Amino acid sequence: MSFPRKLFEFLKAASIAHAKWDYEVSMNIIRNRKKMLILLAMLAPILVVTFLDAADIIGSKQTYAPAHYSNLIFMVSIAVGLAAGLITGCIGAGGGFIITPALMAAGVKGILAVGTDVFHIFAKAIMGTTVHKKLGNVSVGLAMAFLTGSIGGTFIGGYINVSLYNKDPLLSEAFISSVYAILLGFLGYYAMADFLKSRKASSGGGGGGHDSHGGPSGMTALSVSLQKVNIPPMISFDEDFGGRKISWLFLAIGGMIVGMLAAIMGVGGGFVTFPMFVYVFGVSTATTVGTDILQIIFTAGFAAIGQYAIYGYVFYTLAMGMLLGSLIGIQVGALTTKVVKGIHIRGFYAMSIIAGFINRVSTLPKKFTELEVINVPTGISSAIETGGNIIFWIVVGFFGFWVLSKFFANIKTLREEG
Repeated sequence: MSFPRKLFEFLKAASIAHAKWDYEVSMNIIRNRKKMLILLAMLAPILVVTFLDAADIIGSKQTYAPAHYSNLIFMVSIAVGLAAGLITGCIGAGGGFIITPALMAAGVKGILAVGTDVFHIFAKAIMGTTVHKKLGNVSVGLAMAFLTGSIGGTFIGGYINVSLYNKDPLLSEAFISSVYAILLGFLGYYAMADFLKSRKASSGGGGGGHDSHGGPSGMTALSVSLQKVNIPPMISFDEDFGGRKISWLFLAIGGMIVGMLAAIMGVGGGFVTFPMFVYVFGVSTATTVGTDILQIIFTAGFAAIGQYAIYGYVFYTLAMGMLLGSLIGIQVGALTTKVVKGIHIRGFYAMSIIAGFINRVSTLPKKFTELEVINVPTGISSAIETGGNIIFWIVVGFFGFWVLSKFFANIKTLREEG
């Protein structure tokens, strides 16, 4: 298997793992009356403030708000959360990659979209996580070494974004759009290739046996090699599975990568942790799940509060709107999977990722022209950007309409099964 293909499988596994986490914490919130009341209590004043046309941004830096802030922006944030939730619940992956591009497509500045997205993930984590159920599976040593790196990574990623914005807001927009364009373009290409291949074969299947470690039978060659390197202190873990050791250095480096991704992209970082622990470090699934819970809370928290909120780059109204929309979307999407074909779901996954890629890459000609890197006529660059926005919203809107129509058309069947 080629390196690009391995990287795609890694990122796909990461996206699926993050979607499972998102679904679990969302269901914990929805099924808990106290948490729902807390959420509604938080939303009530925000709704009042929103409809009084007062933007609530930490630090009172209202210049960082969308230039055309209005009540419509709040409704758009609910729609963005709903779309991301439908993608996460129905497809089981990919929803988290859509939020920041969607907010930017709606007119929100890139740094504000990233800060708000990671804050939304942090809020969902602290509200919906049931740590007590899995605390026994947390390896304190793994968590501490990993968090040392991830917290440092959030400072690096946050410093990059904030520094670029302070130097030139256009540079910040171009950087964030470029990062998403590269990631979504790569994922979209392989996701579409997988969909076309599976449609031709019209067979599901695949993938080799899994052991208690959640990876391919045994451990990957990389994880075996890393565990053989003795750079003290060595962290012991998985005593219930015979016991393993790995150097703190590899955990810290992995954490730093996750923290940087969380701070730069606003995705929380958790989407990479699961496959990194299982396939790179050779950690059992049970220990990975428990440790990942703490990692997401602290990494997202440090990124959201320490790198964005204190500088005024978090928009509470949008964060709460996205949280509300995603809770609804995830539940509807998960139920809809019972009445739609898997091949259609895979197709929409590829389409949604590619739509996000088109949306972000279409903004680059105009931004690079304004930065005087290239020279594209204003009319052409604006037309490309507008076209990318239209394509993105058509795909997302069509997917949302398709899922909701399937849900309501089969609501009697779903009630009987439920």
